[in-house]
Amino acid sequence: MNVLATTSIFLEIARSLREAFFMFWETLWALVLGFTLSGFVQAFVSRTTMQQRLGSRSPIAIFRASAYGMVSSSCSYAASALSKSLFKKGADFVTSLVFMVASTNLVVELGLVLLVLMGWQFTAAEFVGGPIMIVLLALFGGLVFTAGAIKIARHHLSQKEAQEEAHHGVTEERAEELERSGFKEKVHSLAAWSDGANYSIADATMLKKELVIGYLVAGFLATLVSQNVWNALFLHGHGNWTTIENAFVGPLIAILSWVCSIGNVPLAAALWSGGISFGGVIAFVFADLIAMPLILVYAKFYGWKMALRIVALFYLVMVSGGLLTEIIFRGAGAIPTRRILSVGTSHFSWNYTSYLNILFLVIACVVYWLAKQRTRLGGGKGYAIDPVCGMQIEQANAAAQCLYEGVTYYFCADRCRTRFIETPEGFLH
Repeated sequence: MNVLATTSIFLEIARSLREAFFMFWETLWALVLGFTLSGFVQAFVSRTTMQQRLGSRSPIAIFRASAYGMVSSSCSYAASALSKSLFKKGADFVTSLVFMVASTNLVVELGLVLLVLMGWQFTAAEFVGGPIMIVLLALFGGLVFTAGAIKIARHHLSQKEAQEEAHHGVTEERAEELERSGFKEKVHSLAAWSDGANYSIADATMLKKELVIGYLVAGFLATLVSQNVWNALFLHGHGNWTTIENAFVGPLIAILSWVCSIGNVPLAAALWSGGISFGGVIAFVFADLIAMPLILVYAKFYGWKMALRIVALFYLVMVSGGLLTEIIFRGAGAIPTRRILSVGTSHFSWNYTSYLNILFLVIACVVYWLAKQRTRLGGGKGYAIDPVCGMQIEQANAAAQCLYEGVTYYFCADRCRTRFIETPEGFLH
């Protein structure tokens, strides 16, 4: 390889990294705002109340599951763990899945990043397509998840829990104490605000890898992948067949990308610039719950038979959600015509984005200070930090835990517990 070729490769890599960085810069304020709002809402909403009110598949229970999901963490792994916990403690299986869909596809941080990176049409599509998916899931979930299949899944889950929960450190006393602490008391408590701040910091820490991968991959896709590749992947010029094919391909890319949560939005921007249809983009964004790591999580929770049913129904619901959303937006004349050929800006400029970033970086510093001062402010009682992913969780509602060298550690999901058991010293040090 001669010097000219080597230089060319380095220039392309540098251009891709620059694209990824400025794409991140464009969405920085939205990320800070989204994580901040999500963290404080999580601190003020009771998980115990949530579990008690989702025991059926009635319309009101579906609505509650959607609302609770909207104010929960946007992390797909955390959503799957909390959905499992809801099901374990008596929630209807379909209702618990509705919660999981809402917590990853109807959260404020996803809408904000879509707004900044792709435009208001995609944010609106999130809040149009999300309810469509939830309705479809509620309507057809009973046909796919039969009583016998749910019984087997619950038995599989109870066996896993019996094997993994030899020690249960935090008592229901703490859960009841948190339940008795009303919303007004929490709002006027610096301790509660510090706990909310710590939720925000922990969620951002937990999702940093997803975000980094998402931005980097999108930057490289935007600069290195030629239009010919996109044309081969997505049909063009075939009318309705193009719309249908793109909607079916979108979730397949999500399965293979291994990127979930809001980390898939930069990839969606790259796909949109590559020529995928509006419905295909929406289906891809919605399909973060069937990325390959999540499929393995479902298999561990409920067994492979139930996991395959979940993936099959989710896939069809996400494709249908994307298609119906495109039909609605096409009828309203709201589908954007401009493709984002450059995902981010190419240089710094003193525009509204820069000023918003500075403002929200100051807010981030305040949130960080509150999180660091929470012990002095009386916060942190009944909470723990997952040593693997960094998520803050209520000890009384931890998805998993284990005892190591006389200390009980709490985890947001079984996946984190398994990784910790394999190499505990690596995570502790």
